[in-house]
Amino acid sequence: MNLFERETQLASLQRLLEGAQGGTGSVVLIGGEAGIGKTSLVTALAQQRGGMALWWGGCDALQTPHPLAPLHDIVRNQPVSFGARIDTLARMPLFEAVLAELQAAPTLFVVEDAHWADEATLDLLRFLGRRLQAVSCLLVVTYRDDEISAQHPLRKMMGDLPRACATRMQLPRLSLHAVEAMAQGALHAHEGLYEVTQGNPFFVSEMLQRGTEVVPHGVEDLVLARFAKLGPSAQEVAQLTAIVPRHIQGWLMDAVLAPSVSAIEECLDAGLLIERQGVLAYRHELARVAVERSLSGPRAQKLHARVLAALEQESETRAPLAWRVHHAARAGNGEAVLRLAPAAAEEAQRRGAHREAAAHLRTALEHAGQQPESDRAELLERLSYESYLTDQIAESLQARQAACALWRQLGDGRKQGDATRWLSRLSWYNGQTAPAQAYADVAVELLAELPPGRELAMAYSNRAQLHMLQGTSSEAVDWGHRALALARELGDKAIEVHALNNIGTAQLDGDDEAGAIALERSLQDSLANDFEEHAARAYVNLCWDAVMCKRFAAAQDWLERGLAYCEARDLDAWTGYLAGMQATARFAMGEWELAASQATHLLRTPHLAPISRIMALTVLAHVRVRRGDPDTLPLLEEVLALALPTQSFLRIAPVVAAQVEAAWLKGDDARAIEATASLVSTHSRSRYHRWLNGEISYYVGQTPIDDEPSVRAAPYALQLAGQWREAAEVWRALGCPYEQARALAEGDEEAQRSALQIFEGLGASPMVARLRRELRESGARGVPRGQRASTQANPHGLTAREIEILQLLCGGLRNAQIAERLSRSVRTVDHHVAAVFAKLGVATRTEAMAAALALGIVARK
Repeated sequence: MNLFERETQLASLQRLLEGAQGGTGSVVLIGGEAGIGKTSLVTALAQQRGGMALWWGGCDALQTPHPLAPLHDIVRNQPVSFGARIDTLARMPLFEAVLAELQAAPTLFVVEDAHWADEATLDLLRFLGRRLQAVSCLLVVTYRDDEISAQHPLRKMMGDLPRACATRMQLPRLSLHAVEAMAQGALHAHEGLYEVTQGNPFFVSEMLQRGTEVVPHGVEDLVLARFAKLGPSAQEVAQLTAIVPRHIQGWLMDAVLAPSVSAIEECLDAGLLIERQGVLAYRHELARVAVERSLSGPRAQKLHARVLAALEQESETRAPLAWRVHHAARAGNGEAVLRLAPAAAEEAQRRGAHREAAAHLRTALEHAGQQPESDRAELLERLSYESYLTDQIAESLQARQAACALWRQLGDGRKQGDATRWLSRLSWYNGQTAPAQAYADVAVELLAELPPGRELAMAYSNRAQLHMLQGTSSEAVDWGHRALALARELGDKAIEVHALNNIGTAQLDGDDEAGAIALERSLQDSLANDFEEHAARAYVNLCWDAVMCKRFAAAQDWLERGLAYCEARDLDAWTGYLAGMQATARFAMGEWELAASQATHLLRTPHLAPISRIMALTVLAHVRVRRGDPDTLPLLEEVLALALPTQSFLRIAPVVAAQVEAAWLKGDDARAIEATASLVSTHSRSRYHRWLNGEISYYVGQTPIDDEPSVRAAPYALQLAGQWREAAEVWRALGCPYEQARALAEGDEEAQRSALQIFEGLGASPMVARLRRELRESGARGVPRGQRASTQANPHGLTAREIEILQLLCGGLRNAQIAERLSRSVRTVDHHVAAVFAKLGVATRTEAMAAALALGIVARK
């Protein structure tokens, strides 16, 4: 195979392949426009794999992707241990089985066209990508970089891969010289060829194979000119292959068309189709689309209908539901869509592919206009739930409102009441507390008029949940016990764990440590019964308590367990919330670069719920305030506008704290006091409120909700009482360096110098400047006016921990080895490495080592 201007990329791939053969696995992501030569490059690599096994799978351009399509390709063509269980294993056991198979023998694993990947496939790639460093496997993923937006799920997956073992490769177009060389090799005149093709290898090869100097208008003309030369039977083969995304199985071709061997060979000889491992496919997706677009509407519908009829005769293993839905929709067969799409959604949901489940339900609803209202309402409720799980709250609300209206028209009070309860939950998630409370009241009123059932129990528990989220603990516990009693009377375990979750969290907020027992029991029962949503909520609330009360060791444990659980199951709503809490914890621990990096990454998440967005924006704004970054006010105003409709002290107070601190650092006490006007005064003595109120009152003395010292957490109360030494020790023990330094700054000169050192290490420029000025004004000697020598020697502002990690990285350690050396999680080290790379402005470990040498952080050996 002749490849032009791909020598550098192929050499890089060969080095990664050799590394995998030696036991150091990695992921390489190859991006480029359609026709740029991604498949040709990977095919050339596969030919050099030696004795390595080859797994080759691809993603299909179906209306809704088939879950784990690449794995199904591999199962059809490879004898793998998980093959017989691919449709029965749950997601995590299946992923573990795939990893175990890769660990058994050196493997080149290729996944093509990941821009079409379903949610489960992206999670598989994420799962493997984080675990391949010690596996003899090179995972190659190709995608069209011009078809993925900044919000595309593939971008998030790529961003989640550890930089240390993930390589990105972009394929450029060919140069004029390369195009001329291709033309000369094909004995073809090259005048005008580059101008027409712009160096796209597929376009160039199509022009050369056409063998004419007449320049067509585009690739469709090239392909269709070749198609027109085929005989009638061969054209039928080409048309049928065109309407089946990616490729057509031999058995399906025979079932629909039963073509002669000569008709197939004519297509192959014309260079339009290729045959590979028992399937027929176009030489390039661009060619398939060109032929598909050339079909008239009736002709295309007829072909899709014939394909659907053939698929319906086969098992779901051989003819997946996603394929059937695609062809049913394209055939305009509404009856088949309504029969197949809900079943495909259920299959996708079992696989944890909730986005695909939602897509199938949207397809069903597009064809449900003439269905009974009750059937449409049930489809809408299913769509609402899948959208809720994947953090598409606006769509979830809209679908649930439509369902509620239908139940009202039908006079089904029980269904209407339950849908109204859901509207309460979704409104809260959308940052709208007033509607959430109103819907909650209506739901209880509607359902209380009916015989008690699970719907009423959930309405009670929802009331408990809202009170818990607002910090009104006693009311939360009361409503929670009403829900718990009815749930136990009904024998409904799911509602029981939901109520226990609310009771436990509310008890903790009210300083009743029995809440921890109830909350952990809710978690264990949820895990035992596979109540995914309830388990996710339990993880969130356990993390929240630990983060808010500055118990960071416990927080780290719960966060890692919760994130692993939610990410593995595509529970995006809770993944985002947990990530926001993790950024909050890192901010409090002084890991500002990590916190800001994580918050920024989270804010790029598609459809991020307002509640999670508030947390991420608050962290980002507060980091900028403490670093002294310019123009922080617009960001603070943006997040406050989001927080105010929640009517929640827990959402508003952190933003106000950042506003107050920003004004205080500038010496604007009047503005600091003015900022507290946004606060709400609901049950300010709760344990979580005391921490937030203490932070604000530290800067402005009395806040609008202060009426006695008990409304502040202990270290703040100590500082306000003038006991700076005791407060500093408490902050040190908690692991809050900024607050520790702030307390020391109130002490004697020795304490102030210690504070200055901490502030400098954190990069807290406003406090550094303020404290230096105060020291000089008090007559202290030797106070530097500029950067410390250590900072000058380290202009990139690396923290001590980041310097330590950079030194270990330069010593050849992988992230997992660094994590083991430092007794930290791999995820935490990944974030540290990402922060180091960002500060140094590098993209690879080699570049990081060069920067470390230049800065003198490591010595040349």
